[in-house]
Amino acid sequence: MSDPLTSSGTTPAVSIVVPVRNEADNVAPLIAEIAAALDGRWAYEIVYVDDGSTDATPQRIAAMRQTRDNLRQIRHAASCGQSAAVRSGVRAARGAIVATLDGDGQNNPAFLPDLIAAIEQGGAGVGLAAGQRLGRKDTGFKKIQSRIANKVRDGILHDGTRDSGCGLKAFRREVYLSLPYFDGLHRFMPALVRREGFDIAFVDVTDRPRLSGVSNYGFFDRLWIGIMDLFGVWWLIRRKKSTPTATEIAS
Repeated sequence: MSDPLTSSGTTPAVSIVVPVRNEADNVAPLIAEIAAALDGRWAYEIVYVDDGSTDATPQRIAAMRQTRDNLRQIRHAASCGQSAAVRSGVRAARGAIVATLDGDGQNNPAFLPDLIAAIEQGGAGVGLAAGQRLGRKDTGFKKIQSRIANKVRDGILHDGTRDSGCGLKAFRREVYLSLPYFDGLHRFMPALVRREGFDIAFVDVTDRPRLSGVSNYGFFDRLWIGIMDLFGVWWLIRRKKSTPTATEIAS
């Protein structure tokens, strides 16, 4: 069934960006949950970005597009990583507010309204609403890795968040597009949004097991790159200068 808020051609207020790679069995259940959370509340669109999947993910998304006019599909010819997929989705988004969540179902769409509302109610000074996971369902080893990584990151960047890696986020599209882009950006958004002079709203969210399948973005695939990125972001923050107030003189 089409969403009546967007099928008439109304520009959506909110865009939900979902990066996926080889998540065929999770596509339909997650879209149903997003719809249950948002239908009747905002004019919204769902932008699925298929990051070079080699399974039936693109076919499953295409099938769902036959039933929902507000579902859009973007495909990378080859896998470029989660940050690139998020960026492709944000650049294609039509909503002034963008919310993201991982395509494996581990992020519960029921928290999307809280994140979107935090941006709306925070006013122009709030650039990002960041989910903070409680009761994480990862393995014990991965929890320890994340705990250490978060402490090191906060000790260096002082970004004020205990969990920068949560996929559940909402932000102003123009703020995101003003950030310096690099692979791994999605893990450093709180620090970079603060660098631009915006406040962060934090929203507690409950983690859950992925709906189906196994993780496609592994820890060891990004470990050393993540360390280099950490010091790169530290350098960017230190090099930030005050934005000048510019006024055009008409006469």
